[in-house]
Amino acid sequence: MNNASQTRILAVVLAVATVAACVLAAMNFDRESGLDVPTDGIWWVEAATGLRAERVPVLSPGHRAGIRTGDILLSVDDQPTPRVAPLVREMFRSGIWAHATYSILRPVPQSIDLNGATRLDIQVILEPKDRSINQGLRFIALVYLCIGIYVLFRRWTAPKSVHFYVFCLASFVLYSFRSTGEPGTFDWFIYWGNMAAQALQPALFLHFAVSFSDNFASDQRNRLGRRIGCVLLYLPGVFLIALQYTAIRFWSATEVLLHRLDQIALGYLALYYVIAAVVFRFRYRWAESALERQQLKWLTRGTLIAVTPFTLLYVIPYLADWSVNSQIAKAAGLSLVVLPLTFSWAIVRYRLMDVDLIFKRGVTYTLATASLVGVYFGIIALTGEIVHTRLSNLGVWGLLAAIIIAGIVFDPLKRAIQARVDRVFDQKRFDYRETLVEFGRGINAQTDLRALLDSIVERLPQTLLVTRVAVFLASESEGSFTPRHFDLAASHGLTNLHSAELHSLDVRFLDFDRPGANNHIFLENPQQVLRLPEAQRQSAGRLDLNYYLPCRVANREGAGTRTVAVIGLGRTDDGDFLSSEDMELLESLAGYIGIAIQNAQLYRRLEQKITEFESLKEFHENIVESINIGVFAVDLEDRIESWNTQMEGMYSKSRTEVLRQPISDVLPPDFVARFNSVRDEHGTHTLYKFRLMLPNGNVRVANIAIAPLVTRNFVAVGRIILVDDITDRIQLEAQLTQAEKLSSIGLLAAGVAHEVNTPLAVISSYTQMLSKHMRDDERLAPVLEKITQQTFRASEIVNGLLNFSRTSGAEFASLNLNELLRDTVTLLEHQFKTAQIRVETNFDPHLARIHGNQGKLQQVILNLMLNAKDAMFGTTNATLKIATFNGAGRVMVRIQDSGNGIEKEHLHRIYDPFFTTKTKPQEGEHKGTGLGLAVSYGIMQEHAGKIHVESEIGIGTAFQLEFPSSGTRPAAIAETPRSESEVAERKAMHV
Repeated sequence: MNNASQTRILAVVLAVATVAACVLAAMNFDRESGLDVPTDGIWWVEAATGLRAERVPVLSPGHRAGIRTGDILLSVDDQPTPRVAPLVREMFRSGIWAHATYSILRPVPQSIDLNGATRLDIQVILEPKDRSINQGLRFIALVYLCIGIYVLFRRWTAPKSVHFYVFCLASFVLYSFRSTGEPGTFDWFIYWGNMAAQALQPALFLHFAVSFSDNFASDQRNRLGRRIGCVLLYLPGVFLIALQYTAIRFWSATEVLLHRLDQIALGYLALYYVIAAVVFRFRYRWAESALERQQLKWLTRGTLIAVTPFTLLYVIPYLADWSVNSQIAKAAGLSLVVLPLTFSWAIVRYRLMDVDLIFKRGVTYTLATASLVGVYFGIIALTGEIVHTRLSNLGVWGLLAAIIIAGIVFDPLKRAIQARVDRVFDQKRFDYRETLVEFGRGINAQTDLRALLDSIVERLPQTLLVTRVAVFLASESEGSFTPRHFDLAASHGLTNLHSAELHSLDVRFLDFDRPGANNHIFLENPQQVLRLPEAQRQSAGRLDLNYYLPCRVANREGAGTRTVAVIGLGRTDDGDFLSSEDMELLESLAGYIGIAIQNAQLYRRLEQKITEFESLKEFHENIVESINIGVFAVDLEDRIESWNTQMEGMYSKSRTEVLRQPISDVLPPDFVARFNSVRDEHGTHTLYKFRLMLPNGNVRVANIAIAPLVTRNFVAVGRIILVDDITDRIQLEAQLTQAEKLSSIGLLAAGVAHEVNTPLAVISSYTQMLSKHMRDDERLAPVLEKITQQTFRASEIVNGLLNFSRTSGAEFASLNLNELLRDTVTLLEHQFKTAQIRVETNFDPHLARIHGNQGKLQQVILNLMLNAKDAMFGTTNATLKIATFNGAGRVMVRIQDSGNGIEKEHLHRIYDPFFTTKTKPQEGEHKGTGLGLAVSYGIMQEHAGKIHVESEIGIGTAFQLEFPSSGTRPAAIAETPRSESEVAERKAMHV
């Protein structure tokens, strides 16, 4: 028997089976719709004494009547019910919404037998059985059947299409044949049809999964082994049917047996589905053909999406006898509808390049021809009638006129019909192509090359539905282009390439500028382009692009064109090749894209030049703005042309205020006079230490350089003036000179102190000798004692002066701040008395020792005390409070005066070098250098300490020094007790 006869027989068999299944399914649906099945909603199972209520769902008719789990049913309406079948028969006899009397035995709680059980008669109102799940299953059955018919008619010769249709037909029978339980041959036929489909459908599904890749296999022995294995897949289904028949024929028909058989059938179904999903997954991983991988990808995903919820939410709970919400179970069952949808997508083999195009054009010309024939015969009939009745004299000329009119009408009619067919058959793609045409027209407005390339690789996949797009740009070298200069600039879908591999691609086969080059390159299999060298073949395989189109523009010099870019495209989402119509559209669009890329490149080069110019200009401006010298330029008419930031700060005038203003309106007259005096002289002129009057009244000293401003051709266009403010430098020089004087005075004071010590020692010695000889003289002895005390006091002052003037090293030692403070107060005692300043001290006797340099710390304390004395100059009740106390691991010294205080705007600057508020000292004060607090701050940082200041105008200033404690205390006073009053007094003083 030849293949044609086999195909016809198979088609007839499938048609008869399909019609028979549809007729039986319709009759089954009609019977079920007209039959109401009464139920009490309880799952009864056979027990030794009757039917036991295994599960009583909440709100079921039995539950509302009062039946509970574990109750034993003896009879219904006085009819014994030892099995489920008599119970069903009695429920049918009673009918829906009828009262049925249930005689039950309710066992005693915790009892294992019926001893002491209570007999109850319960009235149960039977309700119609909820069979809505059957309608959902019938919906799934219709989906399977429709998709199977669509696949069969669309791709009859496609591999596995017949197998898939048989699977869909078996699924239709499985989900549409629902036994009603009504006695009769029809219901019996429906029941066994469902059983046969239940055994056959999972096996067909798994067979489909196992043998799906047979058409890709080349090893015949392997293919034969697969077929034998596929036959064995149907044995469990045969066993399942035999088990069902044996149970009905030979075993006792109990509810438990029926439930177990249903569990076995459902477990068999789910197991085959899960195995098929695993098989699809492994085949997808091992597949070598791109077509096979594309199909298996959809099969794997669809199977997992359908099988996972069905198995987890329906099958497993059913096998484990778990109670599951009915809505969840229905939703899990409806997930199986995903299977045929994904399978139909995979079975309909990917279309060839021009199949759809030929089909559409064929329909177009057929309809156009039919229309032409209709118009022709209509015109002939109309013309014959006219000629016969009114224009009998025209004769054959009327017929010729009708033929000419038909020919004229043919072309616009054909175009109208073709456009209508395009809209009907490919609406989405047609709209996309219109969008692409509009994109090609407006693409030249895009000047950003990166945005242009991104829009190309984004729009082409949307329009042509291709998965991979790449744009290669040609880099120019000495006015010529070679294939090796094409670099991948933008892509879509090339996820298999890493950034490092992009630079190693050899794409020299993209040479469209050689003589005789085609308008595009088509590679049917990019992985096996045998005509290319090895390196280029590997690059083509990695890119996996099937089409390459050049984007050409006119040469800059001479005739001809050159390629500025190449567009590469892969297959469509369906695995199809592009049609010839697509290629014509792309070739036209490539010209627009080439011009747009050339314009974007030119615009980018222009932007680069502008950016370089702006950067150079900004660099020069930054130099002028960042230099710490005032710079401005004037033109030949002495109008200011530039004015840098330093001049803005010096003159407090922005550049917008002074630009284009005459120099005489901005700068003082004395400078303008000196500027005019050197106008006619050549070269650079410098005004040393020129006193420049500012608009705010201040006077600054500056070195001013005036130089000519010339062009590259040495043509003078104005003058540039550099103003170097040296006021602070002069002040610094003066302060350094003063510091040298103070140093010399310190050395002189040290020498004087040494000289004073000698006579003081002589005076002290003779006074002590006289005191011993005149010890009994009541008049002279007290006088000599006072002289001795004063000499000791004078000696202490001199020794303190010597210690302060002595050059101290950098050695750190353990210090007692109380002793250091006492020595410093003694040194300044005379000055405080002269200034009428009362000194109050409150030293903590338990003060911890610190680690530091005595000379440097004495300098800090001396600076603070002298500043406090100057701040209290001329004030009444001047008081200087000095206190020490311990903190948390810290030693504190607080020096507080009752002077005028420091203004808030000056507080953040008091530690800056050379900052002082004593620029105009009053009588009795001295001019400050601005170095005391700066040096003190540095010494505190050197000792890892901190210095804090608190000041309020009219109240005074308090400086607090913090030092890290060395952890030891003076031994002489370590055990001295501290009273509460002493602590309170010290805290009050510190506040």
